[in-house]
Amino acid sequence: MSDSKAKLSEEGIKRLPVPEAGNKVFYFSGATLQGAKAPRGFGVRVTAGGNRSFVLNYRLRGREHRYTIGAWPDWSALKAVREARSLRQRVDRGENPLDNRQPEVKGKTVEDVLDDFMARYARAKGRDGQEKLRGADAIESAFNRLVKPRVGKVGVYDLTRRNVAEMLDKIEDASGPVMADRTRSYFRKALGWYAERDDKFNLGAAIVRVEPRSAGAARTRILSDDELRILWPVLGESGTFGALVKALLLTGQRRNEVAGMAWAEIGKDGIWEIAASRYKTKRPHAVPLSSAALALLEAQPKIGDYVFSSSAGTAFSGFGDAKAALDEAVAKAAKPLPHWTLHDLRRTAKTLMARAGVRPDISERVLGHVIAGVEGVYDRHSYADEKRDALEKLADMVERIVNPPPANVLPLRRASEGL
Repeated sequence: MSDSKAKLSEEGIKRLPVPEAGNKVFYFSGATLQGAKAPRGFGVRVTAGGNRSFVLNYRLRGREHRYTIGAWPDWSALKAVREARSLRQRVDRGENPLDNRQPEVKGKTVEDVLDDFMARYARAKGRDGQEKLRGADAIESAFNRLVKPRVGKVGVYDLTRRNVAEMLDKIEDASGPVMADRTRSYFRKALGWYAERDDKFNLGAAIVRVEPRSAGAARTRILSDDELRILWPVLGESGTFGALVKALLLTGQRRNEVAGMAWAEIGKDGIWEIAASRYKTKRPHAVPLSSAALALLEAQPKIGDYVFSSSAGTAFSGFGDAKAALDEAVAKAAKPLPHWTLHDLRRTAKTLMARAGVRPDISERVLGHVIAGVEGVYDRHSYADEKRDALEKLADMVERIVNPPPANVLPLRRASEGL
């Protein structure tokens, strides 16, 4: 339990009393911050000079040790708790975190800068109550999956063009040139934001000035019938993430919209109502779910408010690790598929609807695209019946692809033509 009367928060740490001499450690063992519980031995050391830093005290092989995690406010309380939990796990395995410790980074790390950018700018609320940056979820996902694992621990003053260039090359190899370009754009924006707040930071030393590798190129990848037949059974063995991926194809919606699907959004009529506040176009969007999609959703465990829920009851996240595990499972079950992304399923859904005879304007409405021109302004029809029919046809097409009939069974129309 915490032996400090102060609350574990940024304000609570700021208000910790300063000792007259030396230093004093205020322990917060067992305190919880945004769902993260501080491990035993976690505390804040306050010096007579007013400096504060996060520490972890632990006993290993009969000896007491103290590990300094980092100075506050360079380290936030939440980030320090997470680091302390990781260190505590190492101690419990018999490791001593002080062995082979990396030299302390002076100033902020790249990860610190990205976290500050997301909290203070990208997710800050504007006057309309909306986040300043549209697509903040995608930006944060790129930072967490692609940037932080490669350069997150680098001191921001030590970041070089070579660091950034090597990172972008690896992203292009793993995720394609489009993702590399997007990540570079996100990263540059975050560093530019930070450069306006730190006179010592040299933005030019860290920015790779190259022409976009994907200039003018739109991604066209769709999954073929053979690829869907390989993928589909593996999805059935991949738990919540596998079901989520199936839903992406059966609804044609975007990843974050499906991941954030709440039970309360699905009406008794089977229509999934997505609020404008979490839809990319900032308009509400109705998706009349097919029978196959509804059956998929009903099969999900009712853990919390979300259809595709984590064990803690929150909306599914961690797409990078889940997608990597899925690709590995596919490779073991059959053979590796050429590089594909979750967004390719949306394009695949559009293509399959066209094969099923769905009018292009209807499939565009299913996908939630804004209809241009006079039609988009004056046509206020809901198209609920048309969209439901389109999604039923999509589900039937998927079923015929992943579970084809035996070769000696002819479709009814072809069989009747031979009579």
